[in-house]
Amino acid sequence: MFQVMRIGNDRLEMDIAGRVDSDGMRSGLRALFTQAQGIQHGQLLMRIGELQMPTAGAIGVELSNLPELFRLTRQFDRCAVISSKDWIRKMGEIEGAIIPGLEVRSFRPEREADALAWLVG
Repeated sequence: MFQVMRIGNDRLEMDIAGRVDSDGMRSGLRALFTQAQGIQHGQLLMRIGELQMPTAGAIGVELSNLPELFRLTRQFDRCAVISSKDWIRKMGEIEGAIIPGLEVRSFRPEREADALAWLVG
């Protein structure tokens, strides 16, 4: 599952869980790019559930869209990663350290209200 929802003029919320195949990745990225149109200085909330390794096809789709994904990161100032998995939260913070202009913080699911407050604060 890879779902994207736009909340107002400046926030996207993504829910990713399960096993993502090439079709799921393609439609999820299409929704991400469409929903992000016009956002500047936005916030991104990512809820990562029980994630399984994506298929090779899904990874290929993601890699073929890397230039657009890098451009997309410039539209956002903050990203909150919500996951019960320590390694996912840590990876989110590492990505935040290497992506210029994007501040990333990670939260446990029970702290989603704190994540939302940080995003808009």
